[in-house]
Amino acid sequence: MAKPPSSAIGVDLGRHSMKAVLLQRKGSKLALNRFATRELSAEIQTLDLLAANLKALLQELGGSAKACAIAVSSGESFIRIVEQPEMPRETLRDALRFNSQALLNMDGRDFVLDCDRISAPRPPAGGIAGGSLAAGEAVRYLVGGLPRTQVQMIHEAGAKMKLPIASLQLSPVAVFNAFEYSHEETFNTQGFVLVDIGHRSSEVIVGAKRELILARSLDYGGNQFVDELICHGASGPEEVAQALAEEEVLTIENARLSLTELVRSISSSIGFVEARHDEAIPRVFVSGGMAKSPAILRILSEELQLPCETWNPFAGCELALPAAKKDALGTEAPGLCAAFGAAAEILKGS
Repeated sequence: MAKPPSSAIGVDLGRHSMKAVLLQRKGSKLALNRFATRELSAEIQTLDLLAANLKALLQELGGSAKACAIAVSSGESFIRIVEQPEMPRETLRDALRFNSQALLNMDGRDFVLDCDRISAPRPPAGGIAGGSLAAGEAVRYLVGGLPRTQVQMIHEAGAKMKLPIASLQLSPVAVFNAFEYSHEETFNTQGFVLVDIGHRSSEVIVGAKRELILARSLDYGGNQFVDELICHGASGPEEVAQALAEEEVLTIENARLSLTELVRSISSSIGFVEARHDEAIPRVFVSGGMAKSPAILRILSEELQLPCETWNPFAGCELALPAAKKDALGTEAPGLCAAFGAAAEILKGS
């Protein structure tokens, strides 16, 4: 295995904004040297527009790194968890490429597909970890797909900018990886739910004791939330934010109504894991722009009857930032999870 790079840039390509972090490996720890965010006026559809926005983002970020990892949020991407007999990753990847209809119940010819094993061998009868699988026993694999046209456009933009793209991930996977690094004890020993609320969609990711159990996407995000509150009388996004901050009663109730479908998705995901895996979920970790609102976290906590809290992907990092940037990190951190997870994964060399 090639030695992992000493530094990496992680980029989160969202549909409303682009975010970047610059990480450096220092022994067993990571240091955050820089971060930047760039709002997009419209969803990027062309190579030139992608390259121009990437260039502007990286200029704002500053610095350089040995490698770049990109996390992609796309309405056309997908994640599946499939069970197959144990086989090399390359063998399953080839099978997916040539027989996606049977394995995924969809035509995957227009997608770039990748996979990885997500379940460990069961312990032997004595209860000691490290047992092997019985012949033919099914193993759980994570399968991700991104339209080939998007993958090609990202790589062409990287080549145009001479950007050393070492890894391309889907955002939910990058968020899961970020949580592994920043909340290691919870990741290793408990069940947990990650809710990443984006601009146009949200991801519900459930894990237990290092294993990804469920990943679900919902066509609901901050844009729909704000639009619905505007329809109930707010004049614009600024008034929505102010009313939430002041916990204005009518706004809180309208927000509660808007969040109903997201709450239902989180609740059913928790119910599935607790019933099928006998694993209690003690709390929910929320990321994304809406995670900055204490009112939204309180509503989710009340509706789910579980503590819902924002989380900091840089909890285990050294912060090598200027004072002004350190102050800004407190509010920006919930939106940087995917960018951090993408970079952290290639720095640890897995």
